Amino acid sequence: MDGLLRFIYTVLDFYIWILIATAIMSWLVAFDVVNIRNRAIRAIWDSLLAVTEPVLMPIRQRLPRTGGLDLSPIIVIFTIYFIQMVILPALTHML
Repeated sequence: MDGLLRFIYTVLDFYIWILIATAIMSWLVAFDVVNIRNRAIRAIWDSLLAVTEPVLMPIRQRLPRTGGLDLSPIIVIFTIYFIQMVILPALTHML
């Protein structure tokens, strides 16, 4: 069971990095540093969105409008940290 909890911890940690990469990529697209008409960039962008949007969209719908600032990745990252720091160690001690 310890191996499963470590795997979950690792997957959640990897998802945080995917969220960060998506945020950075969105800034690069917004400031026209990278062009999403490039097929390689478009493939990376679509892949990142396919992984993150199902989690971020419900949070965005519930958050109040903050102009151009998207706080949903921060909320997801804090939630993942909560799971990693509180829930997973509690599960470890219970088992």
